[in-house]
Amino acid sequence: MATFKVTGGRRMSGEIIPQGAKNEALQILSAVLLTDKEVTISKIPAIRDVLKLIELLGDLGVKVSKINEDTYRFQADNINLDFLNSEAFKTKGAGLRGSIMIIGPLLARFGKGYIPSPGGDKIGRRRLDTHFIGFMKLGAKFEYLPDEQFYKVSVDNKLKGAYMLLDEASVTGTANILMAATLAEGVTTIYNAACEPYLQQLCKMLNRMGAKISGIGSNLLTIEGVERLDGTEHTMLPDMIEIGSFIGLAAMTESEITIKDCSIPDLGIIPDTFKRLGIKMEFRGDDIFIPAQDHYEIESFIDGSILTIADAPWPGFTPDLISIVLVTATQARGNVLIHQKMFESRLFFVDNLIDMGAKIILCDPHRANIMGLDKKVPLKGITMSSPDIRAGVAMLIAAMSAKGTSTIRNIEQIDRGYQYIDKRLNNIGAEIVRVD
Repeated sequence: MATFKVTGGRRMSGEIIPQGAKNEALQILSAVLLTDKEVTISKIPAIRDVLKLIELLGDLGVKVSKINEDTYRFQADNINLDFLNSEAFKTKGAGLRGSIMIIGPLLARFGKGYIPSPGGDKIGRRRLDTHFIGFMKLGAKFEYLPDEQFYKVSVDNKLKGAYMLLDEASVTGTANILMAATLAEGVTTIYNAACEPYLQQLCKMLNRMGAKISGIGSNLLTIEGVERLDGTEHTMLPDMIEIGSFIGLAAMTESEITIKDCSIPDLGIIPDTFKRLGIKMEFRGDDIFIPAQDHYEIESFIDGSILTIADAPWPGFTPDLISIVLVTATQARGNVLIHQKMFESRLFFVDNLIDMGAKIILCDPHRANIMGLDKKVPLKGITMSSPDIRAGVAMLIAAMSAKGTSTIRNIEQIDRGYQYIDKRLNNIGAEIVRVD
């Protein structure tokens, strides 16, 4: 199991370019299964979850060609559906949360889709009901084999368009149902649909392929089914979670960093949320410049009450940055209540921050009160283990700001979401050593 040895107290300076968006990649890559034509995708991040999905597509028979470091060409013109019943598929699919995204395209084009219970972060209950209820609304039959933890959906003829009101605005659920509906007969209406920029990207890509999707960017999507889809070229957005992570990192380590090519209009309230922690930033074209700050002070609400930062479906604050905001607040001046509504296990990593000297009260599994140290007392280096992608990077940020050396174990979790993070941060002045 690999580890990071992190020497804290290093101030960084320079430019850093965010990777392509992980959460977009898992949807976009799965969509190549909807057509037998070539699809070229650029800005694909070289991270564990994405590379495992590309490998899984190859095992299914998709022709995969690497054009350059971040651009691939895919052609799904000879799919081997027998692979879905193999032990290799059960093993690989179970180790990848994003494997759920291939079901919608397979069901739409081939009439069946199988998936083992997928893995991923251990951040609490992440049910799949929204996906399968949506498929059943389109006319699919659902079967769950509990002994094998295997899900199956199939349709005798073709999927039929339907009206549905999703029980939750699930991003992956919306994307999966949307992809299935593009090749269904008739019109599908999805209400309470997720509307994240990454989902908008998927809709725009599918429309370029010949789909007929309207309502893009809203929570009411209408899909008029078509007979077939063509190939296309697609460039992914920069990863908004990585951009937020770099903002928090700069503030914690008193570093001067320019984050390049951020696609600022697609960041929503992320910059404003960090500004409420007192972090200064400048928009320079599509770049974000973070000046070195000795102090940053948390705002209060207008009536003087303590600031609360809570996650919510888009355009609310993304849950993937809750861990980053929390760790950044530990060295601010003032108090903030962090409310993680969506996952009941995501805040448990704060025990490590408390061991480092942070002042945090974990009120319950969903809420934590952070009393900022105002950089008067630095965090101290400790040994800790990463429980999930985002908590792992929060720990890395804490370690980089701490006094002394920290050891972070289980960094495979960090590698699942952040591309060459140690090398890229070392290039601007960090001191992170990877030990295999």
